Amino acid sequence: MLSPMSNISSLFHPLSNVSHLGPLFESIGSSKYVLLGEASHGTHEFYTWRAHISKHLIQEKGFTMIAVEGDWPDCFVLNKWIKNPDDKTPIAEILMQFNRWPTWMWGNWEIASFAGWLKEYNSSLPYEKRCGFYGLDVYSLWESLDIMVNYLQKEDPPTAQLAVDAFRCFEPYKEGDSYASVYAHSLPDCKKKVVKLLKEVRENSWKYDHEMEGGLNAELNSLVMKNAEKYYEALAGFGDDSWNVRDRHMVETLETLMKYHGDDNRVVIWEHNTHIGDARATNMKRDGLINVGQLLREKYQKDGVYLAGFGTWTGTVRAAKNWGAPMQIMNVPEAMAGSIEELLHSQCEGNILIVFKDNHNLEEAFSNKMGHRAIGVVYHPSHERGNYVPTRLSQRYDAFLFLERTEALHPLKIKPDGHKVPDTYPFGI
Repeated sequence: MLSPMSNISSLFHPLSNVSHLGPLFESIGSSKYVLLGEASHGTHEFYTWRAHISKHLIQEKGFTMIAVEGDWPDCFVLNKWIKNPDDKTPIAEILMQFNRWPTWMWGNWEIASFAGWLKEYNSSLPYEKRCGFYGLDVYSLWESLDIMVNYLQKEDPPTAQLAVDAFRCFEPYKEGDSYASVYAHSLPDCKKKVVKLLKEVRENSWKYDHEMEGGLNAELNSLVMKNAEKYYEALAGFGDDSWNVRDRHMVETLETLMKYHGDDNRVVIWEHNTHIGDARATNMKRDGLINVGQLLREKYQKDGVYLAGFGTWTGTVRAAKNWGAPMQIMNVPEAMAGSIEELLHSQCEGNILIVFKDNHNLEEAFSNKMGHRAIGVVYHPSHERGNYVPTRLSQRYDAFLFLERTEALHPLKIKPDGHKVPDTYPFGI
């Protein structure tokens, strides 16, 4: 069990404003990889606190990339806008291109505000110093196929034919966008065609930089195609576990980004707690599951890998009742008895920051497993018990930000109307 909270709680830091983030930045130190989590994909404060932390890391510690749990093609459009001071397209129009459900994850005013800040920050810097915004995820098979065909037809017609062949291989099964159906019924040589395309693109990528980061874009769209094949094959029951395929793809994408931009670059990663918190400190290990946080710690700890999780006691969240269903604001019940969130609420007043790294007392106090709430894009508050992940908190994260009361984030469909939304108004309004 935890050590007496009367002794341990004195080691917590208050977190009522951004000036209280100092202990976190000191603990991050010279880490090259900083992973910032979230306990849901629909909470305003998780986005804004991550934005504040990221701004400091960019301005004060020289971080040059934001990498997120989003699709590569959509995020690359945003990346180009952020890095191009001459592009005057309204940010809302750019973010409307995030049209795959759940659209609210990236098509929201919180991201609009942060993207606007990034664009302004980049405007005075030489191109090679500008901070980028990239998607790590694997879902965008059809979009990546379309982009590859159109781009290569202009830049590399011989390789474009390989993209056309790959597209034709999968196209008969695209109806209904049922990826599992694609891989249950498509021809066996589809994978070979995608792998051949990736090999050609990687060998020829040096020729593609007529457009901004064109070679990188071509290579990573090819990588999405290769790993999407494995991911949806796993979903259909014909391969390794789809969760592990997806998280390995996100790490492979990250490694490609780091290689492209150079060893001196440092990256901030935004993903759900279930991806960034070390899986070995949860029941995921028992089930044979790995995640991004674990893989990065295993491979790059010598370069500095820092994991910061988030949690909330109660409030509201943006989510849906079923996959593909309309989004809505849902109440987040007060955390269950015996959970980490309920314990912190009972012992503290307001938001707190807990820094486990290099603090033996805190590491020991939170070394036993307790339930830690995780809310997905599909959420049923009435079935709360299933939303808690048994977690050794001090082993899962290097730091934990507990936000006692939180509110749902603000999707683009909600227009600014004078109500106060801290730090979420779109750039330029």
